[in-house]
Amino acid sequence: MKALIFSDNSDIAAQIISAMRGKMAADVAVFSPVPQGFDEYGASRVFELKGDQVSESAFAAISDIFSKGGYDFFLAGSTVRGREIAGMMSEKFNLPAVTEITEFLPEAGKIRTKRFFYGGKTLLEEESEARVFTVMPGIAEASKSGDKSPVETVSMPASRVAILKRVDKNAASVNIEKAPVIVSVGRGIGSKENIEKVKPLADAVHGEIAGSRPVCLDYQWLSEDRQVGLSGKKVKPKLYIALGISGQIQHIAGMRTSKVVVAINKDKAAPIFEEADYGIVGDLFQIVPKLVNALK
Repeated sequence: MKALIFSDNSDIAAQIISAMRGKMAADVAVFSPVPQGFDEYGASRVFELKGDQVSESAFAAISDIFSKGGYDFFLAGSTVRGREIAGMMSEKFNLPAVTEITEFLPEAGKIRTKRFFYGGKTLLEEESEARVFTVMPGIAEASKSGDKSPVETVSMPASRVAILKRVDKNAASVNIEKAPVIVSVGRGIGSKENIEKVKPLADAVHGEIAGSRPVCLDYQWLSEDRQVGLSGKKVKPKLYIALGISGQIQHIAGMRTSKVVVAINKDKAAPIFEEADYGIVGDLFQIVPKLVNALK
């Protein structure tokens, strides 16, 4: 069996390659330029896609590689563009698809997968004959194999869509998807100014500040790239501290794979406590300083 992997996020692509190692041969396609060291994760070949990074152009190149390469499976990193191209691949080649998987295991000609369902409320384990998959971040730790993959340049055809201008969003200086410790705040923090009051806790645990959808999108107290949730980043830290977060399923979908979850909320009935390994009911502005002092 043989798979073709694509992601416009090289970190997710490296994770998928690592997850496939030992299961089947896998080639990977990424946009140019290929990141330094990316050819050391164990792919059989790396396709460097050159040209305007438009989904239509990427799909044309990837579908051509797929049809000529005799691949059995197509796996795309679960980004906006990855999900779009996976849908195109499923339709063009008439292949069944399973989306947002967190585990991929070939068994007797079928594929066993795991994924969160109902907005992250349940974990669904399935066995299917699907051939197209979108893969959530964190399917495996990216690890280098020790061997270098050959890199082949592929020119993407011109798109009917012309890129006239690119405007980058204001972005934070860190990628919370890689953070081993996260201190996440919800609307219970009260105001943007109050975020300063919890930063000493983030410093004490050597963590990064993140937030729920209301904090990052509705109120814009934090930048959008610090949002954790179904429509934000999916994180997998060793420690996730939730401050003033109620724990709606849209948020849980983004942090459920955290190793240890600590929740602080004044509402003892908050759903976040169902996900927490440790919970403290009370005023976070009284509890956080005591935690900081204890950690010192």
